[in-house]
Amino acid sequence: MRVQFKSLHPDAVLPTTATAGDAGLDLRSIDSLVIAPGQRSAVGTGLAVEIPPGHAGLVLPRSGNAARHGIALVNAPGLIDAGYRGELRVLLLNTDREAAFEIAPGDRIAQLVIIEHPLIEPVWSSSLSDSARGEGGFGSTGS
Repeated sequence: MRVQFKSLHPDAVLPTTATAGDAGLDLRSIDSLVIAPGQRSAVGTGLAVEIPPGHAGLVLPRSGNAARHGIALVNAPGLIDAGYRGELRVLLLNTDREAAFEIAPGDRIAQLVIIEHPLIEPVWSSSLSDSARGEGGFGSTGS
C-alpha cells in the first residue's frame, strides 16, 4: 500500500521501517527539546499524511525509548483518522523520576502503523448476545 506524506517543515523525514517487513514506520522529531521527569510534551514531526479510506493510523511508542528512558505516549495509541490532514504530533511523557529526556531533530520518537478497519454503523438494540465474560469489568478475568 502506498501512503502519501507531505512535508510541512524542512527538517521533516519521510517515515521508514527499520527492516523489511516491519509494521511500524519510524516517526522522527523536528524539535529540539528536553522533557523533564514527569513532564509531557507534544513533539512535532513536520509531516502530514493521507491515510486511505477504510484505514486508520496508530501512533505507538518505541520500545527502546520506553525500556531505556521511561518514555511513554500519553494517549497510546494515538489515533489518526483517514480524513485528518494536519501535522502529526507525538504526545510524549517522561515517566523517569530522575532523568530528563533530550530530543534532537531527526531522533526517532514513535512508530506509525496503518491498519484496515471496517466501516461501523452503530445501531440501538434492546438486548445483546451472551458471552463468557458477561458484565465483568476491569480485572474481572483474573491476573
